[in-house]
This record gives sequence, C-alpha cells and structure tokens, in this order.
Amino acid sequence: MTGVPEMSMGAAVACMGAAVWLLGEREEAARRARLLLADGAAVGSGPPGWRRMMGGLRCGRGRLRAEWWSPLAGLVLAVLGASVLPAVLGAAGVPLLRRTRLAGEVRRDREHRADAVIALCGALAGEVRAGRQPGEGLLRAARDCGGLADAQATVLAAARFGGDVPEALATAARQPGAEGLRGLAACWRVAVDQGAGLAAGLDRLAAALRAERDQRSDLRAQLAGARATAVMLAGLPALGLLIGTALGADPLHVLLHTGAGLGCLAAGGALEGLGLWWVQRIVRGAETAA
Repeated sequence: MTGVPEMSMGAAVACMGAAVWLLGEREEAARRARLLLADGAAVGSGPPGWRRMMGGLRCGRGRLRAEWWSPLAGLVLAVLGASVLPAVLGAAGVPLLRRTRLAGEVRRDREHRADAVIALCGALAGEVRAGRQPGEGLLRAARDCGGLADAQATVLAAARFGGDVPEALATAARQPGAEGLRGLAACWRVAVDQGAGLAAGLDRLAAALRAERDQRSDLRAQLAGARATAVMLAGLPALGLLIGTALGADPLHVLLHTGAGLGCLAAGGALEGLGLWWVQRIVRGAETAA
C-alpha cells in the first residue's frame, strides 16, 4: 500500500499531460478551421461577448508587466500558507524582475539597431552603385531602414544641408548597437577625401558586421542550454512543494511556521540566488570574452 500515493501522483501527472496535449491539438485545429473558413471575416471571430472577454484578457496580459507576477504569486502563497512572509518576498522580487525585464528590452533594442546599421550599409551601397551621390543615397537609404530613429534626424540633416556627415555618424554610433556607424563614417571619409570606392567599402563593412552578428547569435544559441538548465534547476524546489502538497505533507506549513522550516527556506533561497547569479556571471563572461 505504500506505493499507492506514488502511483496516484504519477497517474495524475500523466492525465494532466494528456489533457494539455489534447487541448493544444484542439486549439491548433480550431485555429486552422478559422483560417480556412474565415471567408473575409476577421480571424478568431465569435460571439461579441466572447470577443470582448478575450480582448480584455489580452489587454490585461499586455499591461501586466512580468515583475507584477511576483507579488501576485506571493499573495497566493500567503493565503495558502497562512503567512505574510510569501507576500513580503513577492514584493521584494519586483525590483529584481523589473531590472531583468529592462535589461532584456535594452538588449533587444541594441540588436535591432545593429540590424538597422547592416541594412543601412547594404542599402547605401546599392544607391551608390545606382549612380546617386553619397548624400542623396544616404537620404534614401536612411528612410528605408528603421531602427535608427534617434540618430536619423541628425544624420539626414547633415546629408541634406552639406554638414559633416562622418561626424554625425560618429555621434550616432555612441548608441548601444549602432557602433557599426563608426565604420560607415570611416568609409565616408576615405571615399570623400581620397576618392575611393564607397560601395566596395560598404559591402566589406556590411559583411563584417553580419559575420559579427552571426557569431553573437551562435554563441547565444550555445549558451541557451546553460541558461535553460539553470532555470530548470531553480524551479525544482517549487516542483518539490507541489509534489509534497499532493502527497498531503503540507510543506508550506513546515516552511513558514516552524523554526527548522524557516532556516531551510532562508538557506535554500540564499543558495538558489547565489547559483543563479553565478550562472549569469559565467554566461556574461563568455559573451564578453567572445
């Protein structure tokens, strides 16, 4: 009889997995049917009340930042464990999660600017080969390439009114991700001062920037396994709590209302935070070295 709870737990997990899989298949089939049978109507149409409810859920999910899930989870655990400690810890996690989210947004903006610089070099090389003057070609290429909105006005003004275009490009290159504009400024100076071919230099610059971007992408893909392993290991304690609750052990009461449990909670939280920080430090060190 000692194996009955384990068998029940395994059966429950298997049933939950099957239910999730079936729901995913059903949603995918419904999505395909809506795409096929839309017949000019908006995809995902349905009763007005349903559409309003789904729209409200999407808007609420978009407005609720990632860091606010921490106090929400803390409140749930506080109610389940009859203790204010999870709520306090959830509120303390808001600044950390906000910092992580902002760092991710900065990284995405930097990558977007880097892609825009590569596209600008390629478009400008095409305009110069088409017979346009560098200033006119830069005006056309900058309008077609997004991602440099902060620096576009200064560069376009210098190109339109005969200003110092290399200096404007060097100033714009101070933004994170736009460092490739320094190479464009150097190509511009060489082409104007010595009469060298601007298109050939831009092609080589775009190829070098593209190779650097691909190298960063490959490195990020190789490090994704380490990040995923760290996140999975960090989530194992929560899985242990769920299993203990399912088996009737009441681990929240032990952790939140006993001295030994509070000690284990403090030590485990400290070790978990230290492990995550160490993994992130190793990953950042590998990215910086590359």
